[in-house]
Amino acid sequence: MSRRKMIYEGKAKILYEGPEAGTIVQYFKDDATAFNNEKHATLEGKGVLNNRISEFVMLGIGRIGIPTHFLKRLNMREQLVRKCEIIPLEVICRNVAAGSMSKRLGIEEGTPLSRPVVEFCLKNDELGDPLIAEEHITAFNWATPLEIDEMISMTLRINDYLCGMFAGVGIRLVDFKVEYGRHFDGENERTILADEISPDSCRLWDLETDEKLDKDRFRRDLGNVTEAYADVARRLGIMKESPTAIPANDEATS
Repeated sequence: MSRRKMIYEGKAKILYEGPEAGTIVQYFKDDATAFNNEKHATLEGKGVLNNRISEFVMLGIGRIGIPTHFLKRLNMREQLVRKCEIIPLEVICRNVAAGSMSKRLGIEEGTPLSRPVVEFCLKNDELGDPLIAEEHITAFNWATPLEIDEMISMTLRINDYLCGMFAGVGIRLVDFKVEYGRHFDGENERTILADEISPDSCRLWDLETDEKLDKDRFRRDLGNVTEAYADVARRLGIMKESPTAIPANDEATS
């Protein structure tokens, strides 16, 4: 890993300069964090699973016409992605009341929503990623009205796709978080899906039992976090091997 220049290290990923101009290598770590990094652990194999699941989802989303930063998976822990200017927002789509929505509004967790709800949060760990309104976004020039419309439209299309995809393997998509970026190609600029989509960024419940198959297993000390992620991967037909059998620094193509 030292042979490349690191651009940024986040809680769950490291970004390196890519092999070609306009590209970045995105490396998935085994780190798990919650509550703005107050809770931290290393879960062997989590990065491998998130890399594979996010690859699978990004390819599917690309097939329905949503532009993404994903180019290809390089190995078990790395992806090659397009370089883009990240819009400093988290876009959350909710189908069922859970997590902060339940706490904030006093709605029992598990209550189905009559329609998907799209929320925006400011990407700022120091402030706790606060919930914001569209008026805040435009007032502080975090995104333009056109970009807001594009993000909402793409998020709802992604939600439709993911709901069907997960329901087909017995999983309910409760909610998910996505991020977007500005991709520049000469004088052309477009809004594209960035970051990742994995059990780290989605709430996924078994359709029959409501068993949690996502990061809430770590947040709530439910245990078997990596096993739950592996269950999601197996149901989607992505991988059968045990992620814990892969060394943390593995870079072999597979």
